[in-house]
Amino acid sequence: MNRRNFIGKTAVGAAAVTVIPRHVLGGNGFVAANDRINLGFIGNGKQSYTLLNSIGACKETVTVAASDVFKSKLETFVDAANKNNANKDIDAKVQAYHYYRELLERSDIDAVVVATPDHWHAQIVVDAVKAGKDIYCEKPMALTIAEGRAMVNATRKYDRVFQTGNMQRSWRDFRHAVELVRNGYIGDIKEINVSVGEPVKQCDLPTEDVPEGLDWNEWVGPSLYRGYNKILAPTDAHKDPWGWWRGYRNFGGGLITDWGAHMFDIAQWALDMDESGPTQLIPPSLPAQTHGLTMVYENGVRVNHKLWGNEEDNNGVQFIGTEGRIEVSRSFLRTFPNKKLAKAELKATDKRVYFSDNHYQDWVDAMKKRSKPISDVETGQRTASVCNIINIAYEMQRPLLWNPEEEKFVGDDFANRMVARPYRGKWDYKNF
Repeated sequence: MNRRNFIGKTAVGAAAVTVIPRHVLGGNGFVAANDRINLGFIGNGKQSYTLLNSIGACKETVTVAASDVFKSKLETFVDAANKNNANKDIDAKVQAYHYYRELLERSDIDAVVVATPDHWHAQIVVDAVKAGKDIYCEKPMALTIAEGRAMVNATRKYDRVFQTGNMQRSWRDFRHAVELVRNGYIGDIKEINVSVGEPVKQCDLPTEDVPEGLDWNEWVGPSLYRGYNKILAPTDAHKDPWGWWRGYRNFGGGLITDWGAHMFDIAQWALDMDESGPTQLIPPSLPAQTHGLTMVYENGVRVNHKLWGNEEDNNGVQFIGTEGRIEVSRSFLRTFPNKKLAKAELKATDKRVYFSDNHYQDWVDAMKKRSKPISDVETGQRTASVCNIINIAYEMQRPLLWNPEEEKFVGDDFANRMVARPYRGKWDYKNF
């Protein structure tokens, strides 16, 4: 697609939708009886089916378009989305697009669900908000700090509603743990241990033949080019393992950003740091270590990337206070020494956080009200930036000072070069 034509068309569309969104014509918070939120799904791999089922369960939504550069995945997803519509008694056929910008040209699409590999998030989101679309973007929100900030600024400029896929904020146990911490039920927090896997690493996979139907050049997109390998992009979204593009630099951020985007997010939330972050990073002293980094916040709280407890405690968060301990994961919520705290009701006078018990309906409701959802774009950026600076500190192998207000390292020009990454060819996420 001609870039100039795309920008011209989407600028007009953005202006129209910004003034009066189609799905709120009936008034603030009102959805007309025969009106729905039309969705386009960009990226049709394994995660897209979880989102199709979850977002598709919201009565207001209908999927009308999908885009992927892997033909077989696109066709399989379109079939599934058509069945989802039929199960909701919606007479709508899903249109398939190889190039996502063609999908964005459609004025009848209200919002897009971005479920691509991480290296595509920033470019797609910037293009989508310019086209007047609201956004659901999978976590981690951004591959780099600079990309995340551009996503925030573009979302604010075009007045879009943005939900990041940090859905643990809509789970009872995580919310309860956060409220217990914030209300001092275990005293003053001194330390937080986050148990997730290893940092990102350079990609050393051999080049293989590109499978039929995959546009590999478009899959690589804005990242520096390298050859295809099935570990990066498996051919079957249902039968194959998760694509391990997430483990390699220029495509993902390792388990630090994959699971860390969930677990460091809960630490950020509990510390009331959704618009800030740590100020110091201390990596382990020995090279090639994959755990042992410590972050220090301005209030003195230390957040450690470490494997605490047993194997069942992996992908969990441990809060250590002056009067007790809270441990939470997707499998448990444990409190010590008072074990009853895990199921206790908070007092009427206690401080409460944003309540959501359905991450996807929360996004839909925010679109209808034109409000911020539970994991707004700024929240997503702050969590992603924590994960990204952790990766940088592991690679630099020296202590770093971080200014969360300016989102820059203090007195370290080389580290600041890693806040962004080079883009290749026609792509430019900064152009909004």
